[in-house]
Amino acid sequence: MFRPRIPVNPLPTGIVAPLVQPTDSTSIEPTPCHHSHAPTPAQATPAVQVPAIRLTPTGLVTVVAGGAGLVLLVGTVLVSLLLAVAITGASVAVSAVVLRLLVRDLQKGR
Repeated sequence: MFRPRIPVNPLPTGIVAPLVQPTDSTSIEPTPCHHSHAPTPAQATPAVQVPAIRLTPTGLVTVVAGGAGLVLLVGTVLVSLLLAVAITGASVAVSAVVLRLLVRDLQKGR
């Protein structure tokens, strides 16, 4: 009832090949493995973790300067994009005004 019924797909040659039906799960025997399934013993004392990155004062200054440079670069790009959009909008507005004046002049017959 809950198994999906998939239609038989005809091949381009005209030969109809049925889909492979799943085998019964009771006929499958598990293969024996050659390792132990016992859980591994836990460590008695936890190891002290050392930080992976140690920053010297010079390294810290380098990271801060790089981060500040990245922020300035991203800010410059975003401001440039905003300025480009503003200039485009202003030029479209000026073009609309000029076209409106030209259409008005054509309607008056000048």
